[in-house]
Amino acid sequence: MTIKRLFGTFGVRRIANQELTPEFASRLAAAYGSIVKGTVAVGGDPRTSTEMIKHAVIAGLLSAGCKVIDLGILPTPAVQFAVRNYYDGGVMITASHNPPKYNGLKFVDSDGIGIEEKWEQKIEAMFFDEEPVRVSWNAIEESTKNHGIVEEYIENVIERVDSQAIKEANLKVIVDCGSGAACFTTPYLLRRLGCQVTTMNCQPDGFFPGRNPEPTSENLEELKNVVKATGADLGIAHDGDADRTICIDENGEFVFGDKTFALVEKAMLKENGGGTIVTTVATSAAIYDIAEEYNGEVIATRVGDLLVARELKDQNGLFGGEENGGLIFPEFVYGRDAALSTAKIVEIMAKEAKPLSELIQELPKYCSAKLKVECADHQKSTVMDRIVEATSDHEVDTKDGVKILTEKGWVIIRPSGTEPIFRCFAEAQTEEDALKMAKWGISLVEENME
Repeated sequence: MTIKRLFGTFGVRRIANQELTPEFASRLAAAYGSIVKGTVAVGGDPRTSTEMIKHAVIAGLLSAGCKVIDLGILPTPAVQFAVRNYYDGGVMITASHNPPKYNGLKFVDSDGIGIEEKWEQKIEAMFFDEEPVRVSWNAIEESTKNHGIVEEYIENVIERVDSQAIKEANLKVIVDCGSGAACFTTPYLLRRLGCQVTTMNCQPDGFFPGRNPEPTSENLEELKNVVKATGADLGIAHDGDADRTICIDENGEFVFGDKTFALVEKAMLKENGGGTIVTTVATSAAIYDIAEEYNGEVIATRVGDLLVARELKDQNGLFGGEENGGLIFPEFVYGRDAALSTAKIVEIMAKEAKPLSELIQELPKYCSAKLKVECADHQKSTVMDRIVEATSDHEVDTKDGVKILTEKGWVIIRPSGTEPIFRCFAEAQTEEDALKMAKWGISLVEENME
């Protein structure tokens, strides 16, 4: 396996103006532009460093001979939507769920899918060992703006759900955009679908003053309280670049991403009479149970939404996603899409005329636990090798990290592609067993660090 020098699971993330300087961003963009050689769309999330990095990215792309379309501040899936329909490539400036000091670059191909590993290797080679293409002064293209994509994106989401059914349900929704890119989409989308919308943290702000951009249960305490106190039907939360959707039910309870994945999977398979579902090795067994019941087939990939998206395209899949609230609707966008996920969830609630807690209760029941532990990037490979050796007497799957299967459930231990941490995700029949297995996974990492 080739060791990547810059890229994580999707793009490059670093601390802004420390490693991720304008010079770094410009050279990286020029290397990408040397491969694309066409019209490239550029967008960003509201981080404080996005404007600085965007100018550097545009300069790098222009220097490589690309024409550039500046889409402004908008969600990652809106950039992917734009590229798939109109452009040759795209760059999204975002660090997704990472803390405010980080930023990053997500590169997509002409289908709007995160670029393939062979592209990443070419870009890294140009960045470190060779030189990007630099066109002559008289071949430099222009940079123009297109700020109409958000409106078109919202309209396309509305077309894909039963807006009349949603309107008649008159659902009361609390939306927490975390001051990220969803501020420009989700509140407007839900209002146009006829929901009663109350917003929290829906002013774009790169300091993320209301909460950390990652929509974890701990970070959404305020949203949980507001949903419960106002008698709302649903709470919706997003990450920084609005490609993930997390739900809070009417009781103020956090709904894990694998539950919403299973809920939407069930609806999609019923509507279409079956189909191919693509997910990762870290996703709940409930996905397989539902596929079996509703004429579906499940394909599992390594962790990373661009891998799921590529497999969906290659297999002509119906639906896919990850356990973190990232759902992929391949006929619309080849990537995790918070807006269509939100619209689909309110459509299911409207059509079924049931509260979210009841819809979740009807799904196959598994309990999960997620933990993480710090580990320096340079130690990750050694730690992985040692864990494989230490668990050799168990049934393991090493497609991505180490997934250990036991009689009570499973735990997957894998190094993060974006942060100096290991993540341990476990699933079992009871919460106690799931937590116990996740803690065991953490102990295996700690025992095998130098």
